[in-house]
Formats: sequence, structure tokens, C-alpha cells
Amino acid sequence: MKVLVIGPGGREHAIVTTLLRDPSVTEVHAAPGNAGIAQDVPVHQVNASDPAAVTALAQELTADLVVVGPEAPLAAGVSDALVEAGFDVFGPSQAAAELEASKAFAKDVMAAAEVPTAKARVATNVDEVADALDAFGAPHVVKDDGLAAGKGVVVTSDRDEALAHAVACFEAGSKVVIEEFLDGPEVSLFVLSDGTNAVPLSPAQDFKRIDDDDEGPNTGGMGAYTPLSWLPEGFVDEVMDRVALPTLKEMSRRGAPFVGVLYCGLAVTSRGLRVIEFNVRFGDPETQPVLQRLRSPFGLVLKAAARGELDAVTELEWDPRPAVGVVISAEGYPASPRKGDPITGIEDAEALADVSVLHAGTASDEEGRIVSAGGRVLAVVALGEDLSAARAKAYQGVEAIHLEGSHHRTDIAAKAAEGKIVL
Repeated sequence: MKVLVIGPGGREHAIVTTLLRDPSVTEVHAAPGNAGIAQDVPVHQVNASDPAAVTALAQELTADLVVVGPEAPLAAGVSDALVEAGFDVFGPSQAAAELEASKAFAKDVMAAAEVPTAKARVATNVDEVADALDAFGAPHVVKDDGLAAGKGVVVTSDRDEALAHAVACFEAGSKVVIEEFLDGPEVSLFVLSDGTNAVPLSPAQDFKRIDDDDEGPNTGGMGAYTPLSWLPEGFVDEVMDRVALPTLKEMSRRGAPFVGVLYCGLAVTSRGLRVIEFNVRFGDPETQPVLQRLRSPFGLVLKAAARGELDAVTELEWDPRPAVGVVISAEGYPASPRKGDPITGIEDAEALADVSVLHAGTASDEEGRIVSAGGRVLAVVALGEDLSAARAKAYQGVEAIHLEGSHHRTDIAAKAAEGKIVL
């Protein structure tokens, strides 16, 4: 099987490396990829959000399966164009991608499917925002309705800051969703879907704030770990029964069957399970440690989803060891990351047992050196006999890498390793 992976980031590098472990996958290509992906497979420079350009590349390569990674190409209808051209595609249609492209749409779907979620109001002006903030009280949760690369959410007890974020969204041409604050730890669960059948992956937890102890501004994610030993027994089954399957059924009822991965962002609150948000693609950085543990043939599973045949997939196999991923970000991230700085020590990190370095924002300069090319630059992922061992290996890998001015959190999975997450 020849697979084409669309996207430039760490999620796509994780997808590529996992596909390469599948004996049924004979060839992998990526577009546009990054410097790390280019070391593993052929890359092709194409605008990932241009349906015609992506389709032309798939035709040129005679791809057997196309995996669309990021949300922007999905919202642009890249999957639709590929399906129309006769390709098997893992990634939802433009209509189904509205679950992420519009938070207001997602709330409407959840209401129709009776999915437990935070109370919310959609606002189109400052007066409506003010009324909603007062109704729900602090902490305030204000979300850009559209795509914001994981950084369109502000959670703050400062009412003025909440209002300012809403105004910025309005000025950018978007509306906002104001929600009640959900207490309790957060969980990410990826659910593979063929439009009817669904298969869950291993639950993970990510860390959105830039600094330790969940301080500082929100980011796309600074690290993640899996599995979550502190979750109650039957948690995944509950998510499937109350969240994933009802949502997929509602999407089919609306004439937009969901084929791809439904990312369920969840809170385990004092009042029970609640959905924070849906995404329509693998989450970054959770994908890196989750796929590091997967032992089932990934290409065959994604192909089955694309062809509506997930019911034939047997239970997935996992490495029993936990995995921890730590993100290394560029100086100035998330506000204005510096680019073009050389990165050294990647080979030293990868020489460590059970440690992988997955590239996100990297490129090759004219001298062939790996340099920073984005905000989140690398993710160091490690497997360990227990969570503490996995953390130690991951941070050993981080310490081997040098990027001037770089930043990483030092507390990824620390509370879980110490048994300090209590429900």
C-alpha cells in the first residue's frame, strides 16, 4: 500500500513513522512535510489546503490511501476533492469538518445528540458577551468560533481580558462562544470512524499552557502522556456510548457522515463527563505518545476506516508501557516565535533507548542544517516501564538537544507519575 500524508507538523511526523512500522505499507510520501519527515520519506512541496493541487499529487503518485492531517485542509474541502477523484481518504468531508471549524455548529450537534457538554452561548457583539460572562461567572471561557490552531481559547478570571479576547475575535471577522467553566482533569480521546463504526485509541492528557503548573498563555500543546491510569474503569466505553457514537449518528442523520478521527476533548468534572470541544483530526501533541504505543498495523486500520470497513478491525494492540512526549518550543512562542536557529543534538537524543524525536516546526537551511521554522519545534517521546521512567527518558532526550532560546515545560505527566490526580 502506498500512502500519502498531507500536512507539515509533528502530528504528521508521528503518522508517518507509525505507518512505516506497518508491513502492509510499502511506500509513504508526505506533502509538504518538514525537515524530519524528509529524512524518513519523500516530501512534495504543495499547498496542503489546495484541493486541486493535493488531488493532482495523489494522482501523480497513484496513492492507495491519502491521510489528511491538519484541520485547515479538511475545512477547505481537500478530502471531498480526493474522494470525488476516486481515492480512499482518511479525513472528514468539508461538511463534517464543521465540527471543528465552527464551535457553534458543534454545540448544535451535541444538543441534538444529547451529548453532555458545557453550557454555552454564541455571541456576535460585546453586549451579548458581557451578558454571557455575567451569567456564567468566573473563571470565564471565551472561544473563537472558527479555527485558531489551538490558541483561540482564553480561560481567565479577569473579565476585561475575556472581553478583550472576544473583541479581537470580532475584529477578525469571527463570532465567539462563551461557556461555563468545567472543573476536573482533562482527557483527550481519539476515535477512528468510518461513518458508522468507531474504534477508540488510548486516552491521553495534554498540557496547553506554556509554563509549568499550567501558568502563562495557551499554546497548541506543550506535551502529553498516555495511558491514564487514574481514569475510572469503563471511562472509554462511557465516552463511546454517550459522546462519540451519538455524535457520529447525528452527523450521518444530517447527511455528513464522519470518516476520519473524531478528537473528543473531555473534562472529568464533579458532575460527570463533559465535552469541552471536538476536533476533526489527530491532536498535537497527544498523537506523538499515543501512536508511539500502537502496535496494530496503522495503514490497514486507516484504510478500513476510509472504506467503511472498521467493523472488520479486531481490537487494537498496544505496547503496555506508558509514553511521554515533551515539546521543545522556539524562543518567543506562542506570541512571536523566532525562526531560523540551528538545532543540534537530535541524533544524540534518538540514540537513547526507547526515545524518538518527532519534528514539527523544522526546515533545512542552505547548508543542510536542521533549523527552527515554527513555534513548536520538536517533540521528544519516550516509552518507559512506568510513567516515571518514561518521563526520565523523555527529559534526558530533551537535555541532549540544543536550540538557542528554546523552552519546554518540566512537569509533563509529573502529577500523574506521583499519583496526585484525584477524581
